[in-house]
Amino acid sequence: MFSESSNQLLEKLPSLGKTELKDLWQNSFSRPPSPRLRRELMLPILAFRLQEISHGGLTEQAQRNLKEAISALPLKRQSTPQKFRAGTRIVREWKGKVHEVLIVEQGFEYEGKVFKSLSPIACRITGTHWSGPAFFGTKGRKP
Repeated sequence: MFSESSNQLLEKLPSLGKTELKDLWQNSFSRPPSPRLRRELMLPILAFRLQEISHGGLTEQAQRNLKEAISALPLKRQSTPQKFRAGTRIVREWKGKVHEVLIVEQGFEYEGKVFKSLSPIACRITGTHWSGPAFFGTKGRKP
């Protein structure tokens, strides 16, 4: 499949199965796709990559311009400061069961696992999507 020209692969792309798309992704990016990446998102990314390989990608000047534009953007901070110190325990009762979360240096520990945020813990407890800070009552309130 990979010996074909980029144009032939582009034409075949919509008919490829998930396994073939994963193989093509590995071959195109030298790494496997995220396991959570849906087929619908893989198709346009792979199509762009095949065209990039075929036509040579961006010029050096275009790459420099992009880097300049990115550096001029006002970027958000990557992480918000934590309101609580490591060692703090957050307790929440849900449907008659008490759930306890310990704040650790790496994030939030719940049932022996460490999570980066409270939201996946809230989802695990409730079985539905919740804002972790809202569920645990740690969300900051406006004055």
